[in-house]
Order: sequence, then structure tokens, then C-alpha cells
Amino acid sequence: MIDSLVATKLLPPWPHHPAVPRPHLVARLRAGLDGPLTLLCAPAGFGKTSLALQSLDGYGAAVAWLSLEPDDGEVTRFAHYLLAAIVRAAPPLAPAIAPLLHSSPLDLLATMATLVNLLNERDAALVLVLEDYHTLDAPPVDEALSWLLAHQPPTLRLLITSREDPPLPLARLRARGWLTELRGADLRFSTAEAAALIGHLTGLVLSPPQAEALTARTEGWAAGLQLASLALRESADVDGLIASLRGTHRLIFDYLTDEVLLAQPPEIQQFLLQTSILDRLCGELCDAVVKEEDRTAGSDQAQRFILHPSSFILQALERANLFLVPLDAERRWYRYHALFADLLRARLVATAGDTVAALHRRAAAWYVAAISTYW
Repeated sequence: MIDSLVATKLLPPWPHHPAVPRPHLVARLRAGLDGPLTLLCAPAGFGKTSLALQSLDGYGAAVAWLSLEPDDGEVTRFAHYLLAAIVRAAPPLAPAIAPLLHSSPLDLLATMATLVNLLNERDAALVLVLEDYHTLDAPPVDEALSWLLAHQPPTLRLLITSREDPPLPLARLRARGWLTELRGADLRFSTAEAAALIGHLTGLVLSPPQAEALTARTEGWAAGLQLASLALRESADVDGLIASLRGTHRLIFDYLTDEVLLAQPPEIQQFLLQTSILDRLCGELCDAVVKEEDRTAGSDQAQRFILHPSSFILQALERANLFLVPLDAERRWYRYHALFADLLRARLVATAGDTVAALHRRAAAWYVAAISTYW
């Protein structure tokens, strides 16, 4: 197995663009590395990896980096990659770990116990980075990491980047003060950061009104700003391009379609498209718009999920960081990120344009009924 490991999965990735210094976030992340778990959890393209790289640069601890992919959920494969990442970061552990690297199959919990004992004997800190944890669908791996967090030696710090909350005991860690979280709202670029990023990527110096307008259009979404920079290079009219920037722009449309929408199961794609007609969403309103007879799904598992109340689905979408923005502290009302809503509405018209009027009528009927209860 060790001969088939891909070495580049154990290396921090190259930055995709010149990094914009974000000292306030670096300080928060580094402070979190004094505790057991730091979680960078945000939608696609929010700069999670870039922030992790900035924060670890010059941090002063060995870093074991593992970039995860769906196939890494197989227990022995995950264990071998994890062990190889730790050996690369801490070569003195190689003699003790080598027998495990050449063993198959492996008991993952037993492997974790061995690691805990080895790392507990170290004086120096080691940061274990698990990048793109959302790509795994592996309960045994979740169970083993939960065990590791419960028995974590003081020299080990865990940093996870993910597009959705990992199925780990986050509530327990949060209550104990052992969890540091940075999420999409934290990672949004400020106007000054957006202007700096555009300057790095294009050489353009945006005026304050231009920077404010672009930040508002993208809602500080890093990937949106990068894609806007590509469009700005091709345009002589900066003000016009910023004013017309939508989720239907070909660069943004393609990114959100490939990285976000098409990565969802068909029944979730359908829910997203049909509810995209709404400026604000709540469970009851979505229930009225997405009629039960429209909730088609292929597998029994998908059918069981989509037939849950829409409030359940909205909460799941929020946990999955699907560009859904909560509008109140009770998590009752939401809206879609403006660029994502643009994309969804365009896809709805293109794929099921004959249903749009009916969807609006259902929403209108719900509003009439809701208003009548207050009169």
C-alpha cells in the first residue's frame, strides 16, 4: 500500500493567487491551534486553504498535511495516508510507524491508539491538517477521529477544512471551549481586502466606490472576486462590469454549477431550483412552494430525505454551507447568496421554465394565507 500513496497529497498545495494578508484571521486561527480542534468551515471558494497556509507559515510547529478525496474514506487507505503524513512531518517517528505503513488491513482505532501514545512522548507540537474533510463519507473514520479528539495528547493540534460540518462531537467540544471555528461569515473579504486582491490579480486600483460595489456584489466571496478579476481583465468598462456582475456571468455560472449545484443529489438540486424564486425562505413557505408531488427522487434514501419538512432540509443545507444565509438568530428565515440565487433562477428558467408561474402562485397563496392570520 505504501508504494501506491500519492506524495503530493501530503504536501500543502500551492497558493492559487498572491495572498492578501489577513492578520486578524491568522491571529484567530493561531490562537485556536493552542486547543484540540480548529475548524475552517465555509462554502466552496471562501479561501479556507489560503487562510490555513497563511496561518501555518512561520507558526513554528511541524505540520502533517493530508488533502482528502472520496476514496480516502476506506479505512486502511485513510490510516496509511494519515501515518505517512505524520512520518513526513516528524521523521523520528518513522521506525515505530513503519510496520503499520506496510500492514493491511488495519484496525483504525488501534492505529489511533498507537499514534496517541507516540505523540504523547513528543516534546514538540505537531499540527495535523485534514483538508477537504467534506469529501469523505466514512463513519468509521468519523468514529476514529472522535476517539482521537477524546484522547488527544497535548502535543497534537488538529486543523480541519471542510465545506460542511464534519460528523464529529462539535457541540461537546464547543461547550468545553476546545473548538475554534471560522466560518463563511468570518472569511468574507472586506472592501479593503477585496480591493487588495483585485490589485494583486489585475494591477487595477479600484476606487473606493468601485471596491464597495464589487464587495457588495460578491458578498466578499473570495472565488467570486477572483472570477470577477478575470472578467475585469477583459473589460475596458470597470464600472459597467461591476454594475452588471451577476451569477449568470459565464465564469461565475460555470464555477457555481460545477463546484456547488451539480455536486448535490438530484432531489436537492430540484429543491434549490424551485425555491430560488423566493427572496426569503422559511420552512413553511418552502413546503408550500415545493409540493409533495413534485418531490421526485430516485433512491429510497433520497425519497426519505426530500419528504422531510422543508425546515429540516434548510437546516441541512445550512450545515452543508450551500450558499444559504441565515437572516435571524432562530434560523427560521434564510436567503440564498445573491450570485447563487442568480444561477439557480437562470437554471430553473432553462430547465423548467414552464413551472415558474405555478411556483410563484404557490408562494403568493402562502403569503395571502399568512397575512390573513394577522388581520
